[in-house]
Amino acid sequence: MQIPLQISFRNMDPSPAVEERIRKKAAKLERFNDRIIGCSVVVEAPHRHHHKGKLYNVRVDVSVPGKEVVVDRAKPVDHAHEDVYVAIRDAFDAAVRRLEDQVRRMRGNVKSHAAP
Repeated sequence: MQIPLQISFRNMDPSPAVEERIRKKAAKLERFNDRIIGCSVVVEAPHRHHHKGKLYNVRVDVSVPGKEVVVDRAKPVDHAHEDVYVAIRDAFDAAVRRLEDQVRRMRGNVKSHAAP
């Protein structure tokens, strides 16, 4: 990455263990696209007045030449996201899928259908 990884926490205290997990996941992104310019991750804990449990939101922004891949898990559907590590894993898995799709499109490996 040309620009260092940016990690920010909202409505929660920064955790060295969570930061380390994010750094490991971000380092693995370069296996799928070696032209990554930068990456920023926002981990957000909901406000304390929620009644359904503490579901974490994770946003991953990955910048590549000519495109920005954004994964925003703003409305988690799964109560497994009460664990911040599961929410991080799911967000980075989605980022990997989107990076792979973007690389396929750049290489021309995606079929284009003729217009009717």
